[in-house]
Amino acid sequence: MELSVKYGSKKLSFCLKRSKRKTLQIEVHPNLSIRVIAPENTTIREIEQKVLKRSRWILKQLNYFEQFLPRTPEREYISGESHLYLGRKYLLKIREKDTNTVKLKGGELLVFTKDTNNKQIIKHSLTAWYYNNSKDKFEKVIKKYIPLFKPFNIEIPSLEIKRMPKRWGSCTIKGKILLNPELIKTPSKCIEYVVIHELCHLVHHSHNKDFYKLQKQIMPDWEKWKSRLEVISA
Repeated sequence: MELSVKYGSKKLSFCLKRSKRKTLQIEVHPNLSIRVIAPENTTIREIEQKVLKRSRWILKQLNYFEQFLPRTPEREYISGESHLYLGRKYLLKIREKDTNTVKLKGGELLVFTKDTNNKQIIKHSLTAWYYNNSKDKFEKVIKKYIPLFKPFNIEIPSLEIKRMPKRWGSCTIKGKILLNPELIKTPSKCIEYVVIHELCHLVHHSHNKDFYKLQKQIMPDWEKWKSRLEVISA
């Protein structure tokens, strides 16, 4: 159940789960989601009041995790500017040509366009190139790891490339995996970590002990690549 409370100008949305536990528990996760586990006999009003009481702590946790989320600096789309792809930096070079194309060559990211001064065209060409490469790379990684989830009868999930300002990836209740195209700029192992993380959510929806046990089973060094992502997005 999705609920929310208003704390000053902030709206805190959270997912409510009922449990046989005796006390109410509030969890704030690295993807900025808030989860409340409440005793079965607790009223909605009581839950809202307790969330409001912990609002300052919740906001503090959200602010802490937010520093690790992906941030993309503003780009000018001019020759000599550096752009990332699979964890490597490439120098952007604008070249004149009748058709709009993008190619990687050596340490350069070449954008060919008829109008070399039109930054919007250059930006659009690069965005489309990143998107197409993201889709291809992410699908390959999913196909690589999905066999390891065979004991759980998990099929290849549908994939959506979606720009998310505060998340690398997400998994919907219906089993669709959403991945941020910005992820294509990180090392391949970081991409694998995020994909595995979301595939684990197809088995365990919350970040509980079983979730982390499965994630470690599939990727024993996942913490290394999670830390690498945090450094990239800092």
